[in-house]
Amino acid sequence: MNRLPLHYIWRNLLTRRLTTLLTAGGMALVVFVFATVLMLDAGLQQTLAATGLPQNVVAIRKGSQTEVQSGVSRQDAAIMESDPAVALDGQGRRLISKESVVLISLQKRGSGKPSNVVVRGAGLQGMTLRPQIRLIAGRPPRPGSSEVIVGRAIAEGFGNVQLGANLRFARRDWQVVGLFDAGKSGFNSEIWGDAEQMMQAFRRSSFSAVIFQLQDSGEFDAVAKRLEGDQRLTAEYKRETRFYADQSQVMSNFISILGTVLSVIFSIGAIIGAMITMYAAVANRVGEIGTLRALGFRKRSVLAAFLLESLLLATLGGIAGLLLASTMQFFAISTMNWQTFSELAFSFTLTPGIVLKSLLFALFMGLLGGFLPALRAARLQIVDALRSG
Repeated sequence: MNRLPLHYIWRNLLTRRLTTLLTAGGMALVVFVFATVLMLDAGLQQTLAATGLPQNVVAIRKGSQTEVQSGVSRQDAAIMESDPAVALDGQGRRLISKESVVLISLQKRGSGKPSNVVVRGAGLQGMTLRPQIRLIAGRPPRPGSSEVIVGRAIAEGFGNVQLGANLRFARRDWQVVGLFDAGKSGFNSEIWGDAEQMMQAFRRSSFSAVIFQLQDSGEFDAVAKRLEGDQRLTAEYKRETRFYADQSQVMSNFISILGTVLSVIFSIGAIIGAMITMYAAVANRVGEIGTLRALGFRKRSVLAAFLLESLLLATLGGIAGLLLASTMQFFAISTMNWQTFSELAFSFTLTPGIVLKSLLFALFMGLLGGFLPALRAARLQIVDALRSG
């Protein structure tokens, strides 16, 4: 006889229902924290990645990290617009948007606390370049007017931004004429208006960024190299997807580090709990272990049985923790993007990769917590075990 049957292992867990539930519950809480942090990071990256399209190019001033810090002159923007690589729409117009991006402070709904919000002054082709944006109420702002449209996350999270309201910033009143939804992208956390009006109101002489679409997305490297080699221009160029992915880097690193530290701290407690549980199981079943050995089961069979028991316990905890973490997908979080210092709303996102990592993490805790007790059970001498039982 080489192997103990699985029903024997499962029966032992059911026999100790209370300790099984407590130990699995502790592991479930650790897996919940671990998975939630990964879901938070995945949600942040997905939101900012969805903000851009691979065929769009963002031009900002060299050395700038964000659009708010950047400045692109009208002359530079005109040179970019005339480049033959820029795509045309159905009416022969260049698919390019010269944009002004600034931060204003609005009061959050409920708490009344101020928070920075991105106000984007876009060109005529601004919404055409971002097909993920769709109006859900009202109408687009008229060119040359003091009218704005508000993203869904801003409308839900801030006061006095409902349809028909007047916003006061840059010493001017702006009327909210529309609400838009941008899917899971970061545009949901912005207010949009006319670029020229925004520049006048904020006394800007240059644009913050220029966004244009390429006729052939595959030519990006060649186009970027050619434009960066133009001595008249002082801009650098990134694919829109890469540009917004970079915006999440600082916050993503913080979430990852914080999540790792918390998971390590909590997992130590869970591993100790599993170890205590398995040591107690060994102590209560010394006579049973001696009987198994006397019946012909080898040391490695006993070792494997107790180790599998610990891993099964960890699996139960991992599944419970994942089920609990999956409920976080129904919630959205709104916080400050540390790269742009503006409000950003995003949701927890559960991916197959997170499920796999969480289950492996649970099994790792079970392996560490069960190995030493399993080794002790396997090393018990038959005579001593039968005598003690």
